[in-house]
Amino acid sequence: MNKSILKSLQPTIKGDVFSQKEFREFYSVDASSYQIIPKVIVIPKNEKDVINAVRIANKFKTSITVRGAGTGLVGSALNKGIILDMKNFVSCKLAKDSVIVGPGTIKGKLDRKLEECQKFFPPNPSIGSFCSVGGMLGNNSSGSRSLKYGSVIDNVLEITFVDGNGNKITLPKNKRVAEKILGFTKKIDKCGFPNVTKNSSGYRIDKVKSINDAHKVIIGSEGTLGIVLSAKLKIRNNPKKRILFVIEYKSIMDASKNCIEINKTEPSAMEFVDRTTLNQIKFKFNKKTKCLLFVEYDENISFNEKKLKIISTGNIIKIFKKKAEISQWWKYRDLSLYYSLKSIKKEKRVPHVIEDAAVPLESLPKLFTILNKINKKYKTKSIAYGHIGNGNIHFRLVSDRKKIVAIKNIATQYFEEIIKLGGTITAEHGDGLARSEFVRRQYGAKNYEVFKEIKKFFDPEDILNPDKIITKKSTIIENLEKF
Repeated sequence: MNKSILKSLQPTIKGDVFSQKEFREFYSVDASSYQIIPKVIVIPKNEKDVINAVRIANKFKTSITVRGAGTGLVGSALNKGIILDMKNFVSCKLAKDSVIVGPGTIKGKLDRKLEECQKFFPPNPSIGSFCSVGGMLGNNSSGSRSLKYGSVIDNVLEITFVDGNGNKITLPKNKRVAEKILGFTKKIDKCGFPNVTKNSSGYRIDKVKSINDAHKVIIGSEGTLGIVLSAKLKIRNNPKKRILFVIEYKSIMDASKNCIEINKTEPSAMEFVDRTTLNQIKFKFNKKTKCLLFVEYDENISFNEKKLKIISTGNIIKIFKKKAEISQWWKYRDLSLYYSLKSIKKEKRVPHVIEDAAVPLESLPKLFTILNKINKKYKTKSIAYGHIGNGNIHFRLVSDRKKIVAIKNIATQYFEEIIKLGGTITAEHGDGLARSEFVRRQYGAKNYEVFKEIKKFFDPEDILNPDKIITKKSTIIENLEKF
C-alpha cells in the first residue's frame, strides 16, 4: 500500500514527498505525549498539491492529516496515513481591518507584521511565537485576551479550504454549502452545549447564527472537515493605553471568588498562576502567598484602576503602565507551561489530558474543589495556571508514570464533574487523541448525531484526520510515547 501511494503521489505533487524512516519518525510526534508513525509525508507547494493529495488519499482509502507547527498538546496532528505539512503556505495580504494569511504563517511573524501598522490579531496563545495560524484555526485557540476579544472563532471572516472530496470551498461565499451548514444548526439541542465563554470541543455549530457565520464550523474542527488554504482574519487597532495589576492572594479559593467580582469590571485579560510560576519571578512576595492574579485593562484606565482597588480582596503588589514592564510581566505568565515542566521530574510528568477544562465563572471555586478530590483519591499533585477570567484553568498532574493506566479513570471522573457544572472538557487545546472519546458524553446523543452528519457531509470517506472528535475508539492512553 505504501509503495502504491508513493507511486501516485510522487509524479503528481510539485512539493516534497517523503517516506524515509527519519522523516516518518519526525512527524510521528508533536508537543503532546503521543506518537503515531505515518506512512508518508507530503509538503505541498501549492493549492493543487493539496487537492491532489486529498484525492489520492481518497483513492487509497488512507487518512490524510494536516499539520501546522506541531505545538498541539493532545496529538491532533498525528495519524497513520499521509501527513500534510502546510509550512509553505505563508502568504500574508494586509488590508485596513483584516489580513488574509496562509495556514503555515507563524503567529509570531504575523504579530510583528501587524505591529508595524499598530494593529493586532487578538487571540494570543502563550506559544504564539511558534504556533501556526492553521493550527490556531484547527483548535480554536484563545489566550489571555480572549476574555475581551474572544477566541479565533470570533475573529475570522472567511476561510478557503479543501474538503474530503478534494473540492475547494470558500465560506461563507459558497451559498450552497453555507445553506447546508445552516440546516445543521436547526437540528442541534442548544441546551447540550457548554455554558462557557470558550470552547474547543466538538463542532462549533452553535456559533453559526446565519449564512455569514458558515465558516465557523471549520474552526475548531482539527482538520476533520477540511484542509485550510487561507483565512481572512479580523484585526484591530492597538489600544492606546494598557494597565496591568499583579495581585497576590493567600488562598486559591479567595482568588477564584474575587475573580468573579473583578470580571464584572470587564478587564481585557485576567490570568491565574500558582506558586510554581510565582517562585520563578524575581520579586519578594509574601511568604504566605499561594497564587497571583494578573488583571489588565486597555480602556477606561483611571476608572478601572479606582474600581479594582475597591473590590480586590488580595494585595495589589504591582501596577504597570509602561509597555515594556507590562510585556515583561506577561512573559512570566506565558512561561507557566515551561515552569511547570521544569519543576517536575520527567518520570513524574503525566501526559496532557485534563489540562484544559473550563466551567461557568460562578462555578470556578468548585473546579478547584474537584481537583483537590482527584489529588486526594489518586495520590497526585497538581500545578495550576490559566485563563481564570474565562473559567479555564490548566492543571498539570504530577504522579508516577508507571501508574499511567489511572489517567483514563482520572479523566473520566474529572470530565463527568466538569460536564455536570455546564463546562467543557477543552476550552482552547482541542479534543485530539486525549479527549475525542468524551465528546459524545459532553454533547449528548442528539448533538453527536448532528456532528456525525456534518463530518459525513464534508468528508464522506472519513479520510480527514479520522478518530478525532468523531470516534468509536478509546485513544486517551493508546499511542502514548514509550517513556
